Amino acid sequence: MKFFIDNIFLIAVVLVSGGALLFPMLTQRGKRANPADVTLLINRSKATIVDVREQKDFTLGHLPDAKNIPFAEFDQRKAELDKFKSKTVVVVCQTGGMRASAAASKLTKAGFTDVVILDGGIDAWKKANLPLTKPSPAKSLVKTPAK
Repeated sequence: MKFFIDNIFLIAVVLVSGGALLFPMLTQRGKRANPADVTLLINRSKATIVDVREQKDFTLGHLPDAKNIPFAEFDQRKAELDKFKSKTVVVVCQTGGMRASAAASKLTKAGFTDVVILDGGIDAWKKANLPLTKPSPAKSLVKTPAK
């Protein structure tokens, strides 16, 4: 008992830092699925994929048929997804972290029945060697003059 009394500040620091390490894991809510499970969801239930990364990241590669709604614009544009309320919606960000969790929470509050977060995000998708879609290069709008 004397040890605890003599080292109360050290014990408090250990408890606070342990809580700080656990906090991110405890605050992430929502159903999560690994890349293999998301592949099954896409193939079986025709899930809708919503990518909340910025446009520039989205164009570097995204899940097939994903809809890009950057998180900064999510509140204004989530109505675009209303027709998918009864379908499975998979939310994707770069790491499967706070942006995807926040977007999934907003969709659930808006009445979406089945919202899933890609655990690990695009990083986990790439690590699993699953296909990414990249937009085709834009055709040049400048015509070269005929000789």
